[in-house]
Formats: sequence, structure tokens, C-alpha cells
Amino acid sequence: MIDFTSVQLADVSRHFGRRRAVSHVSFTANSGDIIGLLGPNGAGKSTIIGMLATLVTPTSGAITYGGRPARELGGALRGSIGLLAHELSLYSDLSARQNLVLFAGLYGLDRDGMIDQALAVAGLSERGDDSVSAFSRGMRQRLALERALLHRPRLVLMDEPFTGLDDAAVATVRTRLQTIAAAGAIVVVTTHDLDLADGLVTRVAIANAGRLVADERAATGLRARYRSLVGN
Repeated sequence: MIDFTSVQLADVSRHFGRRRAVSHVSFTANSGDIIGLLGPNGAGKSTIIGMLATLVTPTSGAITYGGRPARELGGALRGSIGLLAHELSLYSDLSARQNLVLFAGLYGLDRDGMIDQALAVAGLSERGDDSVSAFSRGMRQRLALERALLHRPRLVLMDEPFTGLDDAAVATVRTRLQTIAAAGAIVVVTTHDLDLADGLVTRVAIANAGRLVADERAATGLRARYRSLVGN
């Protein structure tokens, strides 16, 4: 596992053919931050998450982890990154427990007690041996979140983590993210729900048409601030 306390994007762009998904984006995320990466559909949020996860290579600019580029850190860097993508990437023909055991094995983790604890946090202790194919979207979302956090990553990337969750599960996830940030993780969250972001994020990075139009400390009146910059 690679340890670092900051991640920096410096003048990062990503083009897909002639389409500029992200253009000249710069910001720094530090240990303890919960950054709300906000913006309308097509703003480039998921592309930024993909680049931070090392799954998408920037066309230009640089991303560094503790001052070191991904190419220097190699594959071990991904052992320090936890990703909850919009596509949950669970194996639906396996049980919840089997999914967690599989991913714990990929990370080389000691599974004693870890799997039961993850199932309990996800509220799935009674369904741990049921096939994921029988789960609701919210149940899958909670399972995928715990899978992404099994290895206690330094950088936590969450693309719409509240999708399909009821109010109780939303509150649990909010507390979970605040707890891991307080323990020193760097958390980046995308969400369209500004009410959920308000009071959770410590900083906001607002994207529009592939560019950052704000990078600032979170403050009251997030919805009004967002509308003043994005217009909807």
C-alpha cells in the first residue's frame, strides 16, 4: 500500500477524440477532506474520478499522489485507492459474502472477522449468503461501498454513492464517510443531490462543461452558490 496525504491535479485535460471531457482542471485534495465534486450531467465528473483512480489517463497535465506520479508508483498505488463507481461491478451470481471474500483475496487481506464486520456495517448480516442477483439497488450499493473500503484506502472515490438508498442508509453512509475522513482518508464524492452534499462535504469543486468553475471551502447556501455558477 502506498501512503500519501495529498492528491494534486495540475492543469489536467482529457479528450476523447474531438470531445473535451475535461479541460485544464487543477485542484488539490488533502487528508481529511471530503470534496464534493459537483456539476450537471456531462460536466466531466466521472472522467475526473476515473483519472484519479488511474483508470483513465490524462491527455495532458499531471496527477500526483503525495507529489509522485502514478507511473512512478506503479500498480501498488491502486492498493491505496477505493472506488465506488456508478457501475457497481459486483458479481451477481455470487453471494454478498463471496463478493467480499473475492475482493479481500485480491488485496491480500487477512479475512478473519473482516467479512462479517463489513456485512454488518452494510446492514446485510442476515443476507450475507444470499445471491446478489436477489438484492435491491440499495442493498447492492451498500455492499459495493463496503467492498470499496475493505482495504482501508488512503484515497476514497465515490461516484453517486447515495443512489438507491433510503433515508436511514443515507445517514449511515454519510457517517461512514465522515469517519474515514476523520481517520485521515482523502474522500472525493460526486452527487447531484445538493441537500445531501450540504453539511457533508468540507470543500466543493464545481465543474461545468469540463472546466472547474469553483474550488472552495464548503459553506452554507451551497444550492444558491451552485446555481449562481451553473445556472440550474
